Amino acid sequence: MPENRSAVLAERLTALREEMKTRGLDALVVPRFDAHQGEYVAPHDERLGFVTGFTGSAGVAIVMLDRVRLFVDGRYTVQAQNQCPANLIERDHLFENPPESWLAETAQPEWVIGYDAMLLPPNWVKRFEGAAATSGAVMTPLTGNPVDAIWADQPAEPFGTISAFPLQFAGVSASQKRGNLLELMMAEEADFLVETQPDNIAWFLNVRGDDVAYNPMPQSFLLLDKTGAGHWFVNRDKFEDGLDDTLPDWLKLHPKDAFLDVLCAEVKPGNKVMLDPDFSPAAVTHLVRAAKAEAVHGLSPVTSAKACKNDTELEGLRACHVEDAVAWVEFGSWLQSTVPSRAAAGNPVSEYEAEAKILEFRQARPGFLSESFHTISCAGANAAMCHYAADPDVSAPVLPSAPYLLDSGGQYETGTTDATRSYSFGTLPEGYAEAYTAVYKALFALATLRFPKGTQGHHIDAICRRPLWDLGLDYDHGTGHGIGHRLSVHEQPQRIGKPYNPIDLSTGMVLSIEPGYYKAGGYGIRIENLFEVREADDGFLYFENLTWVPIQTDALILDRLSEAETDWLNTYHAKVEELVAARCSEDARHWLSGVCRPVARPSSDWQQAV
Repeated sequence: MPENRSAVLAERLTALREEMKTRGLDALVVPRFDAHQGEYVAPHDERLGFVTGFTGSAGVAIVMLDRVRLFVDGRYTVQAQNQCPANLIERDHLFENPPESWLAETAQPEWVIGYDAMLLPPNWVKRFEGAAATSGAVMTPLTGNPVDAIWADQPAEPFGTISAFPLQFAGVSASQKRGNLLELMMAEEADFLVETQPDNIAWFLNVRGDDVAYNPMPQSFLLLDKTGAGHWFVNRDKFEDGLDDTLPDWLKLHPKDAFLDVLCAEVKPGNKVMLDPDFSPAAVTHLVRAAKAEAVHGLSPVTSAKACKNDTELEGLRACHVEDAVAWVEFGSWLQSTVPSRAAAGNPVSEYEAEAKILEFRQARPGFLSESFHTISCAGANAAMCHYAADPDVSAPVLPSAPYLLDSGGQYETGTTDATRSYSFGTLPEGYAEAYTAVYKALFALATLRFPKGTQGHHIDAICRRPLWDLGLDYDHGTGHGIGHRLSVHEQPQRIGKPYNPIDLSTGMVLSIEPGYYKAGGYGIRIENLFEVREADDGFLYFENLTWVPIQTDALILDRLSEAETDWLNTYHAKVEELVAARCSEDARHWLSGVCRPVARPSSDWQQAV
């Protein structure tokens, strides 16, 4: 956005409001979603950013004829403040004051509130309709998107290559997956399953794509009927040579934009159509009901099947995490040696340079394909913004006088990685060591937890937060998210957090554990590892570590650690050295041996003397 961002946004909002008046709208819902309701979208679908200037991965705006209200979660509070001019965009919290609650109090009788039914899922529409009805307003689906109508230079739709995902990495064929899915459809007495989530379709058909940055999956839609016949709605021009030959013969191909037309022709009165109400366009539900068929709303069975990784997928994830750890160790060695020397020479390392460096080290690893999300490289106070993005032109220096945080991951041939580490260089801000120690204790508390089958993420979230709560601290983001197998770095449905999430944690699921603490204007701390869920001999479940990146010990207050917390850290670092050291450069091995040196709690005599 240019320096005159306020003027540019004001011009766009004026044009949008004229378009709204033409359509008889008093308000318009502008979500971050595309037609697949995913977290990441292509430039073509950055409608929320175009209208408000906000570029975060989660949010929604309600545009009225005289004001705009933007709703974002706690990860993006500071970012929204920086990106969205206060004279044009009002800001609110996505969960503390949800948009539907705000709308119920704000909408006027007889207001017409428009929405693009391909961009909002049914559950969102249901909440908005209830809120509008409270005020005597009405929600109306639109033909064509008003933002698109005024976006003269809107980027083209994505055109990434679609390739086969080999069985040696996938572990299970598409036909085997279809057989399992048909059994579930039979149990539900369903006639059709509609799948619109790109990662689900890519997993189901054993393909990968490149339509959206960091997300190796093609944008497409899928319809499967109870006989096993499948319809894939996709742009065939994006196929790599030979892909047609690898697709199963039960799959019929259609142009992507034929999705609703074919669905309308296939679905008959009385049919039962399975849909995910949180991850499908409301337009599909509208069409099914208009055909006098039944929309059976529930979590997609593909989502559930994909979440529990098979043995081949898990083997691939374990392997790529070792390669990723080598890149992290090379980076850690470079960072700790370069930051002080460059600062002393008056040419400090920048956040953006550090971001580029971790990518350089990953690119040297076998099987690396791309980053799994935009790396979060942030120094000092910038680390207090959970999803900060370094500006290549004006990124802050990484200095010995302030801690630094890196959250970064990779897409490899055999899996997806994601880790976060906080680094300090000797000088610690007031309160940093206490908070850093609590964050480590929080990671340990959940990483070592045993829990019975039937446990869900919200059941155990507080166990992780307790060490921080004991100090009156907390963090405004989830504790853990699911991870895909060379798919989305944020995978549904498994997660750990405060909000209710009725999904049992099950064997084969892969999740992050990432407690943190963020002091606005000061610093940010986060330690993140990935774990797979395993079952012990007695039937209880536990987390098995996947990430092998050293955890800095210099900032820990060792006498606040229990013996178990100290032992776990030492055992972890011994395993890091065992798996990673031989793969590293000589300088990195030397650094690794130092940071992995065992730590010990001070003796009781020493503590009494102090």
